[in-house]
Amino acid sequence: MKLRGLYAITDSQLLAGRFLPWVEAALDGGVTLLQYRDKGLDEARRLREAEALARLCERYPTRLIINDDAELAARLGVGVHLGQGDGALPPARALLGREAIVGATCHGQLELAEQAAKDGASYVAFGRFFNSVTKPGAPAANLELLEQAKARITLPITAIGGITLDNAAPLVAHGADLLAVIHGLFGADSAQEVTRRARAFNALFASA
Repeated sequence: MKLRGLYAITDSQLLAGRFLPWVEAALDGGVTLLQYRDKGLDEARRLREAEALARLCERYPTRLIINDDAELAARLGVGVHLGQGDGALPPARALLGREAIVGATCHGQLELAEQAAKDGASYVAFGRFFNSVTKPGAPAANLELLEQAKARITLPITAIGGITLDNAAPLVAHGADLLAVIHGLFGADSAQEVTRRARAFNALFASA
């Protein structure tokens, strides 16, 4: 599977009361990767929601990724995304097997991305590129970093942080293979608007 296109990330508060319908609306518009991101402590609810997303993704050409929890990912037979403080990548790769998608947060540092590539990552994620609601204090990244990463790393490159339809095009033009979006996708007024936005994000890749 080629990792290119929209990388949708869930937000439990943003999607409260409309979780599955709005995620499905996004999948309907085209999502390459869907990350289940929930920092809550209710493990039963997290398992229930992750299982529902796994069933949903089976009906679409979308691969499910679990944020920060390799054991839950292994239980569901899906991929995982690890931040810098979420444990080492090699054990997660060993647990999930060679075919699983394992992503790594690299902030704005090429060195972290090069190490992640050696450790068996499937893709690397740089950001934040713009002001982020989810992680307002995250280190900043710029377009030059994308170009440098493209020249030095053969893995797919994910851009994250405050991405909207208004600012996404330069990221794709400078080498981003995946656009990781939360509020810019799900912060919409209707499920139909979520689908429209997903299609519009994917159109950026079609023209690149």
